[in-house]
Amino acid sequence: MHLKKRLIAVAAVLAMAVAVFYGSTLEMRTAEEDGRHLSWFDRQDTIYFWYSDESMTNFVNSAAVSFGEREGVHVIPVLTSDSEYLEALNKASVREEQLPDVYIISHDSLEKAYLSGLAVEINDVEGVCNEEHFPAAALDSVSYHGKQVAYPLSFETSALLYNETYLAQWASQAAQKELLGDGSEDEEPSESSDGIRVDEELLAEKTEEYFQEAIPKTVDDILNIADTFDVPEGVEGIMKWDVSDIFYNYWIVGNYMIVGGDAGDDKSNISIDNPETINCLEVYKALNQFFFIESDTVNYDSVIQDFMDGKTVFTIATTDVVNKLETARQEGTLNFDYGIAMMPDVSGELQSRSMSVTYTVAVNGYSQHKELANKFAAYLVDECADSLYEKTGKVSANLSADTDNGALQIFKMEYAESVPLPKMMETGNYWLLLERLFAKVWDGGDVTALTQELKLLLSFQSDSIQ
Repeated sequence: MHLKKRLIAVAAVLAMAVAVFYGSTLEMRTAEEDGRHLSWFDRQDTIYFWYSDESMTNFVNSAAVSFGEREGVHVIPVLTSDSEYLEALNKASVREEQLPDVYIISHDSLEKAYLSGLAVEINDVEGVCNEEHFPAAALDSVSYHGKQVAYPLSFETSALLYNETYLAQWASQAAQKELLGDGSEDEEPSESSDGIRVDEELLAEKTEEYFQEAIPKTVDDILNIADTFDVPEGVEGIMKWDVSDIFYNYWIVGNYMIVGGDAGDDKSNISIDNPETINCLEVYKALNQFFFIESDTVNYDSVIQDFMDGKTVFTIATTDVVNKLETARQEGTLNFDYGIAMMPDVSGELQSRSMSVTYTVAVNGYSQHKELANKFAAYLVDECADSLYEKTGKVSANLSADTDNGALQIFKMEYAESVPLPKMMETGNYWLLLERLFAKVWDGGDVTALTQELKLLLSFQSDSIQ
């Protein structure tokens, strides 16, 4: 995913967007009062559904047809550019024709959408927007000051990707080293690669024990594998990830660096320089001594390709990697087994927590067909959930979807525990500053000084930052 580009765009257009939205609210309401919108009679059988991702087309078209046939209405999908998406929605909302009644939007833009009248509290008559259907992270992402202002559709988050074949080799090596160190012998010994004989049955038992513990639970577990693994030829490093992108780094501090609370909308609940965050960043700083990743020479695509080429044992990936790996397996270009696990904790005392983005379906506050728009939104996120991944490659936020796909279920478990990207408009620039902080920490900067500097910079932007 290209989170960095979106964050830069948010920061760049923030001031302009606020002015456009607040300035246009009166214009839209005046248009309604003057009767310039089409009447209910003219449009009662038709709603317009906006989206900006072309990969969603088959899914959206299929849902529009099936819903339309079932309900006896017309749902007209409209694919539009994601450039200045909210501004385009705003302009379209004052037109007399094809007003967007319902649309897809990333959850971190919901505050802007809600405050401009482009999103309203949902009327969940179908009863789908609850814990029975969605995890807490999904419900938090569509919540704004206690109101549900959209329906969760899909999500993106990060998880740990590992080469299972390499871990099996490490387990075998670790078992042999333990047995040889113990001087273990038995009646039916077998010969190891260096000519020393060990018991085959005991070796298999010990290898299985190590393999069961091979998936890292903490960062220290990864470092232990790095210290003890005699890597096969062609392996260039134990772990490599995109250290230049905040999305793949945030898990380090996600459980302690609070920005707006779980819903990401509370300006009074911000803490970025607490002791736990500083300790987590110190761990992050130390990792550069083990993995030697140059931040200006890597990106997400390159580290995933290195993993697929067998050059690394671990990396951090988003949900798109599942389809990439399975395609490579079908094409015969992936010659090892892989697995996906939840992100390891920073240490035995410090927990990790990944960042997530939820793509939601919102109802336009200026729609004349809110009841029908709510019904279609609920239909998309619930009854169509099982077909979302197949048609788009995107993972449904709905708990009932993708239950037969083990890899996706791991991502969904990570998502359930994740911290959603904040909605607050004031935090657009914050994420760019935080990314710079991570870059300086990775290069050996003083953690305490950098976090205090970040807090000071933010204090000039909002009196609410504490």
